[in-house]
Amino acid sequence: MTVHHKLLEEAFANVHPEWHDLIEHSLSAMDQTYLQTLEQSEIWLPGRHALFAAFHQPLSATQYLLLGESPYPRKQSANGFAFWDAAVDGLWSETGLSKAVNRATSLRNLIKMMLYARGDLQQDFSQEAISRLDKSAYVQTLEQLFQQFLHQGFLLLNASLVYEPKRVPYHAKHWRPFMAQLLLSLSQKRPSLQLILLGRIAQKIAQKDAFSCFEAEHPYQLTFVKNPKVVDFFKPLNLLEHHGIKY
Repeated sequence: MTVHHKLLEEAFANVHPEWHDLIEHSLSAMDQTYLQTLEQSEIWLPGRHALFAAFHQPLSATQYLLLGESPYPRKQSANGFAFWDAAVDGLWSETGLSKAVNRATSLRNLIKMMLYARGDLQQDFSQEAISRLDKSAYVQTLEQLFQQFLHQGFLLLNASLVYEPKRVPYHAKHWRPFMAQLLLSLSQKRPSLQLILLGRIAQKIAQKDAFSCFEAEHPYQLTFVKNPKVVDFFKPLNLLEHHGIKY
């Protein structure tokens, strides 16, 4: 399939060349009329420019596929990366976690889990306990945190790449053939890839049996914070520590 729609030309602008053939092949499995409707509409998120943003890093540098559900339902938040809320800036405040982080349940639990994995928090996960920590060695913004994910080889991909109000199941259905073909291709080109499946929806993904899979509850669940399996997986990655990466 050739990228001939204006939609796809814009979407491919930031895609690393190593992904081109795989994405084009996966798009060919989709309903082409559906792709044309996306091209003619401006009301869906994250928009043409960010549709394939997750594929910016090289395939050869990708070690993990962290699968989300669908883009954030707000324009300022949806950036084409799973779990990354572009509207959140700073992680910390004098009172502990920043207000933006504290309001976002999944993100709040993710950061608390990372602090627990480092041994910085033990039993007390309160704002007061977090406010007492020396945060000088930590990443300071959400962008820096997710750049750490990318640097460690994570592909942050949603199972459905498009969000539109009141049409989430509709778009999810149309992206299933894309995801199935992409995973089939990856099982042949990148069989060492590990799938990170958090929550029941992610764990229902087709083709997962072709990969090594790490499965756990969604970070929205409070049990995620101290889940020994989750902690053991994330501890050696030490994603909260600022490793001198240029952001």
